[in-house]
Amino acid sequence: MLSAKHPRRLLALLLLLLCCGPALAEGLTQTPLSIPARYPDGSSATLEAMLLRPDGPGPYPIAILSHGAPRNPADRAQMTPLRYLPEAREFARRGWAVVSVMRRGYGGSDGPYSESTGPCDNPDYMRSARQSSEDLRQAIRYVAGQPYADASRILAVGVSAGGLASVALSADPPPGLKAAISFAGGRGSVADNEVCQENRLVAAFGTMGRSSRVPTLWIYSENDLFFGPDLARRMWEAFTQAGGRAEFIAAPANGKDGHGFFSAAIPQWTPMVDGFLAKNGLVPRGTPITVSLPALAPPPELSAANRAKFPAYVEAGGNKAFAVSSDGAFGWKSGMRSLDEAQKGALENCMSHTQKGCRIAYLNDRPAGAAAEMAAVPPAETPRPTRVGLAPPPELSAAGREKFGAYVEAAGRKAFAVSQDGAFGWKAGMPSEDAARRAALDNCAKFTRHTCYVVILDDRPLR
Repeated sequence: MLSAKHPRRLLALLLLLLCCGPALAEGLTQTPLSIPARYPDGSSATLEAMLLRPDGPGPYPIAILSHGAPRNPADRAQMTPLRYLPEAREFARRGWAVVSVMRRGYGGSDGPYSESTGPCDNPDYMRSARQSSEDLRQAIRYVAGQPYADASRILAVGVSAGGLASVALSADPPPGLKAAISFAGGRGSVADNEVCQENRLVAAFGTMGRSSRVPTLWIYSENDLFFGPDLARRMWEAFTQAGGRAEFIAAPANGKDGHGFFSAAIPQWTPMVDGFLAKNGLVPRGTPITVSLPALAPPPELSAANRAKFPAYVEAGGNKAFAVSSDGAFGWKSGMRSLDEAQKGALENCMSHTQKGCRIAYLNDRPAGAAAEMAAVPPAETPRPTRVGLAPPPELSAAGREKFGAYVEAAGRKAFAVSQDGAFGWKAGMPSEDAARRAALDNCAKFTRHTCYVVILDDRPLR
């Protein structure tokens, strides 16, 4: 280590850093994870997750990002860690290794679903909160043992039911948990401004406050239709009066329902989070990493006002699609389990705003349809069979991983699909990206009853 005893060497090092700093490109690394979990009751599960962290070996402090719970139980199976990629990106830019984890019964994580609160007239919110927080604890246990992780600095961040889970984790903290952030935290919302037995939910936060002693930040929008401002303050008061440490921020109204503030208002909440982290000595780096996003042109049908909304699609997570109609109506979906589902959802969203037909303008970050044909690489320049450093999807068994090399070496337009139980299928030498994608999904579907999703197009991972 250099010290003031070596001023010339220190000055030389500073000059070297100043002159060479701009050439040291920084970025983020995104990796799918399959987290092995073993629970106190002896059961086990594998949790689907996504890791987003700064480039380089680290170690980096850990941020565990926890999702909400949809009102419609059927929607749980379609959720993916990609859903909160833009939000995860903000923490990763600030120096955190962010793990966006799907709890049991959601997305590609094993079941059974363990968070039920029971009947609406007799909900057990504490049981649900503890079950949810146990999944976060299991994810932390796994990630803490990885070489890129600094297990002495852990942050829990959650939205809605994930916010409740994060606060519950603070009430029984694992080693290294330094703080928790809850965006619109709660459970039991069955309709706008209707929560099952509000007093029970308030009491649950009071119970957690009796043992929670790490600093927490609570952010609720003034027009949250799940947990309105009066209920939010009652929950906060119960928590703090019982001894919990919590800073409450009443965020401005956002859109038609402020419950989506975490996703819809990133520029508004990042200063709130930055201030909280600074006060608690949790600022891993002084300047956030600058991330370059694709330079996608808005579809020409969009009005000037709607062109201003297009960057939200560019920033969104993978398995996404953007649809537009000739009259300027549009719709998009992101973070889906497959590109087919993204395309279907985007078209449905678009059609709900127009009586004219809609077309898919973008699949992920590539033009689709006529635009794709115009931008297509000439046949002579299609990908050649050059071996690249692709990692086998984590869903594959050992036998499946051994067969993955054949896909890597295959030529032409190609796609690789996989399901959560390890089934897979792929196709190469196809005339177009869409043809390869559909053929891979068809091949995979022959070997499983689970949903298949495309994870690689050509030599480009999609997650």
